[in-house]
Amino acid sequence: MNYLYIALISMVPLIELRGAIPVSQGLGLPIIPSYIVCILANMVPVPFIYLFARKVLVWGCDKPVIGKFFTWCLDKGERGGKKLQEKGRSTFVALLLFVGIPLPGTGAWTGTLAASILDMDFKSTTIAVMLGVLLAGVIMMVVSFLGFSLI
Repeated sequence: MNYLYIALISMVPLIELRGAIPVSQGLGLPIIPSYIVCILANMVPVPFIYLFARKVLVWGCDKPVIGKFFTWCLDKGERGGKKLQEKGRSTFVALLLFVGIPLPGTGAWTGTLAASILDMDFKSTTIAVMLGVLLAGVIMMVVSFLGFSLI
């Protein structure tokens, strides 16, 4: 049941595996299985985000209740896309690093939305996001393991 809990946390926008891995350590779960569950669960939304998120967000921008939030999401994705292009590296490497550095708002959701806004192809997007999620997972695993070891 705890693995389902961390899997669901890993799929939540903005929290993703950055929050799920520390939660797994707080629950006393083994680090390697937790890492694997969080990685896999964090990647589940990626194809759906790539294929549908921009269309849904554009559709909802002018709706009364959801319009402001959807506009904010699109703006966040566009800002992320601009940051990726400004890095001066290839878009693939920039996306990998954007997703891989575990800061708030730079996870798989935002990275995939930014890639779709930039019209990156699906395969490159998925691979870059997966490598970024793996990197972020390793960073969070080390930080969580060390943090909970020192307590």
